[in-house]
Parts: sequence; structure tokens; C-alpha cells
Amino acid sequence: MYKIIDGKKISQEIKDELKEKVSALKAEGKNICLAVIQVGGDPASSVYVGNKKKACAYIGIESLIYELPEETTQDELLELVRKLNNDNKVNGILVQLPLPKQIDENEVIQTIAPEKDVDGFNEKNVGALCVGSKGFVSCTPSGIIQLLKRSGVEISGKRCVVIGRSNIVGKPMSLLLLRENGTVTICHSRTENIKEITKQADILVVAVGKPKFVDETFIKEGAVVIDVGIHRDADNKLCGDVDFERTAPHTSAITPVPGGVGPMTVAMLMYNCVSSVE
Repeated sequence: MYKIIDGKKISQEIKDELKEKVSALKAEGKNICLAVIQVGGDPASSVYVGNKKKACAYIGIESLIYELPEETTQDELLELVRKLNNDNKVNGILVQLPLPKQIDENEVIQTIAPEKDVDGFNEKNVGALCVGSKGFVSCTPSGIIQLLKRSGVEISGKRCVVIGRSNIVGKPMSLLLLRENGTVTICHSRTENIKEITKQADILVVAVGKPKFVDETFIKEGAVVIDVGIHRDADNKLCGDVDFERTAPHTSAITPVPGGVGPMTVAMLMYNCVSSVE
């Protein structure tokens, strides 16, 4: 019988731990402030920003929310980011992606001061992860490591396969698994005989961006499967990159969608905000 890895429960544990830490920091006179910038009114982005605001309120972090119009120019956004870089009251800066087409996402991310880049996307933080020095790690991959560890899944010595090579999930995920002494393979759109590779995985992380892409034919019996995707299926129900019904019976543990990886991303963002002060 497989185990469901409950991201809601684990993320709540982390938020409760952070709440205590923030309370202790406040007793020392240290306050934490996160600035969140949203450009335009993308409905999914608005939901994410709302979730971040709620999490901040729960933990005791002050949040500054900047809601800019869709037609905001790149220069206007960069000016705001620089202003927040220089504001000693602000510990973390997050620009909600995606941005409107007139704005170069990469330039915006690289303009955020590395010590305030709580999303972990700035090249200096990514480089720090590569060489194993201190820096912020992007929230979804670090959340997945917490899911595995807090569910009692051993990573050291295990064969880990990551499907997807994005800068936000796939690449940092593989580096974090390597840091935990996993033996790591990355698969992507050009990988040949992908199922032969995924069937060797003790831990399979799927971040491919295609609904129900992975089914039981990809899985080694008894593997741990982490599903990073979130989509709407033909019936408008939420689903992931993994076909849960077909795959779950062949796993030892699996994350559901929703309620798996998603809540962890916000919890780890809060973790990064708190560690920016520590």
C-alpha cells in the first residue's frame, strides 16, 4: 500500500516552527519584511500573491504588496526593485512571475540584490548552490527535499531521476539531490528511451509541465514519486504531471495534486525570509 506525502501537513509544521523563530527574533527587536511585486492582474498570480500574504500574516512577517498595472514599463519596475534593494527595512524581494511581455524577466531577477532574492533565482544564488556555498535556494526544490526528509525517505545512495531541466525546478532540484548524496540523472524533451531511465529511479521528480505525462509504465515498482505539475484536466479538475490513479498503486509514496508540492513552495519562501534575518 502506498503512502500519500501530505504537503499541507508538512508545510504547516514548517510554518509553525518559523512562527516561533519570528517571535524570538521580534523579542530581540528584529522584524522581518517581505516585498512582493505583481505586474498586471493574472488570476493565478493573484492567488499566489494572496497565499504569500496569508502565510506572512500567520508567521508574523510584514508584507508589502505592490500591485502594478499591466502596462508598467521595464524601467519603472527596475526602479522599484532598486528602491527596495536600498530599503534597510525590507529583507526579501519577490517579483511574481510571469511578467507582461514588454518586461525582460531575467533582467528583473538579476537586478534583485542577491541577499534579498528569497526566490533564489539570482545568478549569484544559483552559483552558490552549484558550488555548495551559502545562498538562497529556489523554494520548490528545497520544499521537495523537506517533503522527502520529513516523510522518512532516504536520499543518500539512492537513484534519483528528475524529468525537466528548468532553471526554477529541474536544475536546482538535481543539485539539491546531489547535495544529499543521491545519484542523479536529468531527463528532458530530447532524452531517448526515457522510460528505461525513469524505471531505474528510487526517487522520481516530475517537473515536465504536461498533464498526466507520467503513468505506471514510467515507474519502478515501489519508487517514491514527486509531482511538481499543476494543470486543469478535461473535466476542469486539478491534476499534475503524473497520472495519479494509474501510478500511485505502483509507488511506495507519492505526492497528490493539489496538496503535495504546492504548499511547500510558500513554506520555503517563508523559510528564506526568516533566514535572511538570521
